[in-house]
Amino acid sequence: MDSKGTPETQSAKGAEAMPRPANRLRPGMRTSTIGAEELSVFSPLEVTQITALDFVFPSRRVSWRQSVLSDGGLSAQFPARTPKGQLRPDSYLGHQSRLEPLHDPDSDGQSGLSRHSGGEADLEFLDLEDEQEYPTGAKLFIMIAALVFSIFLIALDMATITDEFKGLQDVAWYGAVFFMTAGGFQSTWGKTYKFFPLKIAFLTAIFIFEVGSLICGVAPSSTVFIIGRAIAGIGAAGVGSGSYTMVAFIAKPKSRAAYTGLLGAVYGVASVLGPLLGGVFSGATTWRWCFYINLPIGALPVGTIVFLFHPPKAAKPQEATLKEKLLQMDPLGTSFMMGAIITYLIAVNYGGQTYPWSSSMVIGLLVGSGLLAIAFGLCEFWQDERAIVIPRLIGKREIGLSAFFSIMQSGAFYCMIYYLPIYFQAIRGSDPIMSGVQNLPFILAAMLGALSAGIFISRTGMSTIVMVGGAGLGVLGSGLCYTLDRNTSTGAWVGYQIVAGLGLGGAMQIPVIVCQVSVELVDLSSATAMILCFQTLGGAIWLSAAQSAFVNRMLLAVPNTAPGVDPMRVVATGAGQLHKAFREDELAGVLAAYLDGIKIAFVLSCAIVGAAFVLGLFLPWRRHDTAAIQNSAGAA
Repeated sequence: MDSKGTPETQSAKGAEAMPRPANRLRPGMRTSTIGAEELSVFSPLEVTQITALDFVFPSRRVSWRQSVLSDGGLSAQFPARTPKGQLRPDSYLGHQSRLEPLHDPDSDGQSGLSRHSGGEADLEFLDLEDEQEYPTGAKLFIMIAALVFSIFLIALDMATITDEFKGLQDVAWYGAVFFMTAGGFQSTWGKTYKFFPLKIAFLTAIFIFEVGSLICGVAPSSTVFIIGRAIAGIGAAGVGSGSYTMVAFIAKPKSRAAYTGLLGAVYGVASVLGPLLGGVFSGATTWRWCFYINLPIGALPVGTIVFLFHPPKAAKPQEATLKEKLLQMDPLGTSFMMGAIITYLIAVNYGGQTYPWSSSMVIGLLVGSGLLAIAFGLCEFWQDERAIVIPRLIGKREIGLSAFFSIMQSGAFYCMIYYLPIYFQAIRGSDPIMSGVQNLPFILAAMLGALSAGIFISRTGMSTIVMVGGAGLGVLGSGLCYTLDRNTSTGAWVGYQIVAGLGLGGAMQIPVIVCQVSVELVDLSSATAMILCFQTLGGAIWLSAAQSAFVNRMLLAVPNTAPGVDPMRVVATGAGQLHKAFREDELAGVLAAYLDGIKIAFVLSCAIVGAAFVLGLFLPWRRHDTAAIQNSAGAA
């Protein structure tokens, strides 16, 4: 200390060497207050406020004088991102970091963080972006393309099949079971990427998805097809969360928002191409190619990840015993959740069709589903930080309301996605290709709404108004779609879809953004996975409810609109086969009953997005940190 003088003397010299920031923070930066006895450093996106007497940075010859805290302590503030670098974080996707011992050539051979009697600390600055090499040029393009194709895979696997297996009895399961497993395993995959090698875990997810797609392609029966969809959903959960996670390691922070938006846009495009390709394959060869095509498409991301992706040090799995890793997957909570959803799906599938709603079978299944849901809640409370739904996070106003908003909003969105094509095929007599084209206004409007909402929020920080406004438009659009009939003009059904698409699509991803800017970085990945879980489960819950309402309403309507037709015969006929399966004198009554059923699905969509609208009103009406919104992209 003698060679360099007292801390006060050295501090004064450092202050002369460089202008003091006067504790001014750059716009958009968040702060954390950390005790002097437990110094920690968060990620590059944080500004850390350190409480101590004085801090000197010998390697930069900078000393920023302190300010008095309310408790009488002293603080010094410094930006996490400095002109020459930043503190090295030992972090993984927003988890809390610690300082590593570093050698400082200007500190007389001392290394690491040293505390002297005068309150001095030696910190060495490194540039994280220089330390971690990001791919550029052709390599970056190929790797982003691989992730794009990965998202394309899971979105493309959403064909609606009603003709092959002769009826509508199981059609709810085709979509619901996919969403159920994709949502139920979302958090499990999030923790898998945390505790196991990123590269191996991502390739495993693709493999599981491809196996499920292959089973769907060769399925000889509806039951086998449903099993394939369940397996594909498990893989899709890993592919989706893995793609967004890998963006954080492939793209530089300033580019992540753009690439994350690209993945979202690709998902929307592939959702459109699913029905279109289904129609093309059905006409040219067979619908089974909707699933066979996933095998060659999956080759690009697999080959790219195997040969080009080299996980950086920041992606090193968190160390834990195998037992702890398995417990972190929350197998008990996952089992309770899957059990609750499966019994619910069976109940609504049986109700009014196989068994009366008043039967002991249906009532028992519904009661069992409720009890399993309660058991799931108690299990999550007991599991605490190991839970799929972490009580500490779901209890936060922004996250809890956003989670339940997601269940409603996504349910309405997927109801429209599934029942608009059925309307065009059954009521207007369109073939699968044409029904896909006629559904484009909704999909394109949803994509435009999502992109516009993202841009608006990143510039203004206002999220609640987008969620409430989007839900309001969704209510209006779903209500307008309820008025669709056999003679609706082209301009009307195009306009109705645009209104519904803008609203439902515009608010779809906002809960994810809200949760990312409402939690500490250590909770970022867990909170995001939780929102995605609720969002996906919303599709499973409400699609099955819509299908049950659709079929039950149709069964009640057929005796009135087509007295001579067996209602179960209508249910057993696929939407695209109605015009061929019934005589001209029967067709009008059958279509009227079918339309009644479709209208009920639209009413349900209107009701649940209305519930989302009400939930949105209770969210905080404040501006979020725009810089935090932009930087949070890819963190999940």
